[in-house]
Amino acid sequence: MAQNLLFYQLLLIVLVLICLLIHVWWPDTPRATLHRPLKPDKPQRKRSKARKPFPGLLHKPLCEACEHRLDARPTAPGAPPPVMIFTRGRRRTVDTQQQFCPAPDCSYYGWLARGNIRANGHPGGQPWRQLQCVSCDGYFSETHGTIVHGKRASVELIVRVIACLAEGLGVRGTARVFEIDPNTVLGWLVEAAEQLKAFSAYFLHELQLNQVQLDELYAVLSEVRDGDMGEAEAIARLSRSPHWVWTAIDPESKLLLSAQVGERTLAMAQAMLHQLAQLLAPGCVPFFLSDGYPHYLTAIVTHFGHWVPPPRCQARGPAPKPRWMPLPELLYAQVVKTVRKRRLVEVKHRVVFGTPAAVAKVLAACGWQINTAFVERLNLSLRQRVAAIGRRSATPCKSQGGLCHQLVLFQVYHNFVLPHASLRQALAESVPTNGHGSAKVWRPCTPAMAAALTDHVWSLKEVLLYRVPPWQQL
Repeated sequence: MAQNLLFYQLLLIVLVLICLLIHVWWPDTPRATLHRPLKPDKPQRKRSKARKPFPGLLHKPLCEACEHRLDARPTAPGAPPPVMIFTRGRRRTVDTQQQFCPAPDCSYYGWLARGNIRANGHPGGQPWRQLQCVSCDGYFSETHGTIVHGKRASVELIVRVIACLAEGLGVRGTARVFEIDPNTVLGWLVEAAEQLKAFSAYFLHELQLNQVQLDELYAVLSEVRDGDMGEAEAIARLSRSPHWVWTAIDPESKLLLSAQVGERTLAMAQAMLHQLAQLLAPGCVPFFLSDGYPHYLTAIVTHFGHWVPPPRCQARGPAPKPRWMPLPELLYAQVVKTVRKRRLVEVKHRVVFGTPAAVAKVLAACGWQINTAFVERLNLSLRQRVAAIGRRSATPCKSQGGLCHQLVLFQVYHNFVLPHASLRQALAESVPTNGHGSAKVWRPCTPAMAAALTDHVWSLKEVLLYRVPPWQQL
């Protein structure tokens, strides 16, 4: 065994020596080394930070509301009828200037302050007056066309129920407070929403605005939360196409211009801007502010753009196709926020249309900078006063229509009924109070008063009893 081990050791030493001799004495073949010239690295092209002009669109973006001519305001059928003047008899003491004849066959139908309406007292001891149209000899109640018409419940009860809903109390909670059926409260809400929608459309028209802020607010409906639909469908709906509340506000007067419910899509952005374009006066192009949602740009260009023929680059050949470009006076800026782990880490201001100098000039009149703070503050008011979209709310709406009814109520309540502390006006002289409190030095002001749509603070009862004419008066 020892001899075999010694033999293997000697054999290993001999092999190592042979390898060393071969490595030392074996002639090396010369290798021709090619020296390639080193090329300098291509310098990286720096990305220009200069804002690129909008190239324009070859086709005008599609807006379904514009194609079908939706939301067209009703116009008067013709010239107003002559004013009736009565020189004989006792002078009337009841003011009927805000009343109109509801009979469609009457020539005075829908016209205010034409002298054709007379008051006939309270027949049968009823709380409401009976009015008569002298032209068609028709009789109607002064509450015709309002929520209280034909109701057995008292007006005070109906007004208080609607006021509770406007302050953010749910339908069932309101029913428990006033000890009435929830279906009754829901029915009153639906009727009030129909009347208030016409009321808002009658007063919000031909607005002269300098700025408009846009935003969208997430909302969850009970059919998604309760799992009435399939799990896969619910996940897809929540992740890709949930319901959103689209809002638009005038930051100067705090006037809520629009509040719509829909998915976060281009079609909804087009519908939102279409309604805003219907509210503005002819030739009015306000300064738009929004977040970084890309569909706002397309919707704004659709409703505030025009065809522009590009200049010819060649003397021969066909003329270049015109492009759909934004109006020269259109200004649009975005506030792009970066959120990580529910924390705001970066805010960028981006001027999309117009020049930074023109944007700064518009904002300098109010002492502001580019921001969307006013519409974001509106979102807080929405969550507080609309029970269906409150955070961790136990009273979500069953469908999209129920949420729309509450938003219509909130819009009128916000614009006409609720005074805003930031809009109050100082009185020239202090007004003493009836009690022992301090004198009044401020005049309350609502967004409708700040926008010169009305001259006083409306009460909710006054709003619900207002008979809305079918068209704008001349």
